[in-house]
Amino acid sequence: MTFSDIFSDPAYILYGITMCLFLPFFLFSLIASIRVNTVFNKYNRIQSSSGISAQTYVRNFLEHEGVGGIKFAAVRGSLTDNFNPTNNTISLSDTVRSSSAIGAIGVACHEAGHAVQHAKKYFFSSARLKLVPVVNIASTAMWPIFIIGYIFGFASPYNSVGRILLTAGLVVMGLSLLFSLVTLPTEFNASRRAYNYLKTCMLPNEAAGVRKVLTAAAMTYVASFMVTALQFLRLLAILLMGRERNN
Repeated sequence: MTFSDIFSDPAYILYGITMCLFLPFFLFSLIASIRVNTVFNKYNRIQSSSGISAQTYVRNFLEHEGVGGIKFAAVRGSLTDNFNPTNNTISLSDTVRSSSAIGAIGVACHEAGHAVQHAKKYFFSSARLKLVPVVNIASTAMWPIFIIGYIFGFASPYNSVGRILLTAGLVVMGLSLLFSLVTLPTEFNASRRAYNYLKTCMLPNEAAGVRKVLTAAAMTYVASFMVTALQFLRLLAILLMGRERNN
């Protein structure tokens, strides 16, 4: 293949695009990660005028939405808060649970938003829950094989074994991309539910602070989707390049 052929081949063009986008996407992901911590720390030093703890806000939010049967648990760390739909448990971190700071309230109510989604069978939330075991099983089964293939030189797009491995890897990456895509509306919707409730019971400037915290957190999911999509396209380009060369 000549130099001019490379620039006219869609597979090579796609590969080149993914390589050019790697650094910008990586930087966006890094900035999003830094910003969510920076914004959370800023608003986690500003106390709500109500003096009510984040966990109490969550209880009130759930009661307002008519959602019951939710359990609470403590989890260590910062920004490790989560909702587990398998046992209806909201886990709140040490920096959030008993705090009355604006940042803590926003994060806690976001997790409550996931509990509301689960109770009301929000489509994307239900879809993500169904995808979790599929993605986990596929990733667990595939990546050791994929790594071994690279070590022994099998994962090459220029031989049949390599193409099988790359195709299997593409399927796994595709599932991860689908999971990441479904996660986006799930996270944005949970934040919207939390904000819509909090703006009715907080001062306008406090609700605005909550919104900034939730928006910063949402950008980390956008970044994750972008990076996963780029990895998927890069793997697809490698596979197509091998087929083009063999042809």
